Amino acid sequence: MASREDLESFVARLDDSISSDEVETGIWTITGEDDAPVVVSFNPPVAVFHVNVMELPGPGTNRNELMQKLLELNAEGMVHGSYGIEGSQVVLTDALQLENLDFNEFQASLDSITLALGSHMSALASFKE
Repeated sequence: MASREDLESFVARLDDSISSDEVETGIWTITGEDDAPVVVSFNPPVAVFHVNVMELPGPGTNRNELMQKLLELNAEGMVHGSYGIEGSQVVLTDALQLENLDFNEFQASLDSITLALGSHMSALASFKE
């Protein structure tokens, strides 16, 4: 099973253009050049990836259309993780089992989240207030 130290080494192995910071024991923020920070947390038996995408539009707005769009994006374009709602935020999350986690799987999940954010933000831009 991957340990906190293994996750720490995975974070350290990321490309030099990616900055990272362990904000608490077992919780890292990982930020690419123009990307929103991805929070990675060691939460046995999983590693959790989490990024705030945007503020949820207020009542009386186009929330139904946003929900439909998020479900479509989950079905069409997500290899790892999914969009969801947490409080007043639209979030993108993923969880990987620590049992057999290796660097390649860790990197693939992070890349999938980064790619999704980069390719989906134009589709979500019209829903931002």
